[in-house]
Amino acid sequence: MINRERLATEFKNLAQIASPSYREGDISRYLIRRFQELGAEVVMDEAGTRIGAQSGNLLCTLSARGRSSEPILLSVHMDTVEPAEGVQPVLRDGIFTSAGDTVLGADDKAGIAEIIEALEALREQQIPHGPIEVVITVCEEVGLLGAKNLDPTRLRSRRGLALDTSGVDLVIHQAPCANKISFEILGRESHAGIAPEKGISAVQIAAKGIARMRLGRVDEETTANIGRISGGQAINIIPKRVQLEGEARSHDPEKLRQQTEHMIACFREAAAEAAGEIDGVLVEPQVRWEIVADYPVMKVPRDSALLGLIEEAAAVLERPLEVRAAGGGSDANILNGYGIETVILGTGMTDVHTTDESVSIEDMAGVAALLVEVLRRA
Repeated sequence: MINRERLATEFKNLAQIASPSYREGDISRYLIRRFQELGAEVVMDEAGTRIGAQSGNLLCTLSARGRSSEPILLSVHMDTVEPAEGVQPVLRDGIFTSAGDTVLGADDKAGIAEIIEALEALREQQIPHGPIEVVITVCEEVGLLGAKNLDPTRLRSRRGLALDTSGVDLVIHQAPCANKISFEILGRESHAGIAPEKGISAVQIAAKGIARMRLGRVDEETTANIGRISGGQAINIIPKRVQLEGEARSHDPEKLRQQTEHMIACFREAAAEAAGEIDGVLVEPQVRWEIVADYPVMKVPRDSALLGLIEEAAAVLERPLEVRAAGGGSDANILNGYGIETVILGTGMTDVHTTDESVSIEDMAGVAALLVEVLRRA
């Protein structure tokens, strides 16, 4: 069913095109031509203009052939993390790696190649299928920006598969929602050697706040982290200002709200405790914060028709399918937020976001075969 040589050639072609976030112009032009060759109508949206990228998202539509059914969406992203210039894919013993100085780009070009090969197989073997929509987003790696700037009214599908996680024969049906949180703590500066009692250290307030904060694995559904800290002027000055950036995630939106409020409260309490009279004047440190909702929760019911469809396709191929939750966000979160029930399918990529990234032809062929069976039954 799957032409492994064609699949390997397709992946190699994709991998050789540099496509770091915001600079997806070259791969976008390649994909427009490639999907048009497959018989798709291809439209580029305005997301690139909004976010300052070379390309917008690509919306590819294939009409039904011999089967009347509701449309189904396939989602991937065209950008990669750095270092991504001059990728040299190396094939050894059926496994693609990079030459070593760059990422391979299997995240997410393995998914793109698998979709293209599945569509080639459908056409070549004249397999009946319903309407298919393929969305290829930009700037996924820098905050899901392409998906966040996608107009969902341009899509007919109410169900979909996002090909964008490690592993094979793996489906992710739950993922957390998340908040990005920025803090600014303002104390009072003073000379650290001559008059330390006249200063209030923003660094000390931050340290006390973090020390009392629930971070890491908060519970089975919730995580939190303070990831960046900056501030201060010199080692002999009591620091007036400290800036911190962190996040909270949870599979339960209420727990996310509670964790976010807890993190704010810890800094506010530490600031209040540091208040005091200096030169006869009450000095009260300040805490400012900004919360940005990063992505909504993804929770596709375990007994959904979509998961049943994928399991039926896997059973035909006699392949065991693992269905579980994950701890990260992806375009699938955004699509579910738009009302398009979407799960994530493993593409076989390994060691993503490193120069050790790899993917095997056999694993990609298995994913492509599963896609063919899903699309045949969708």
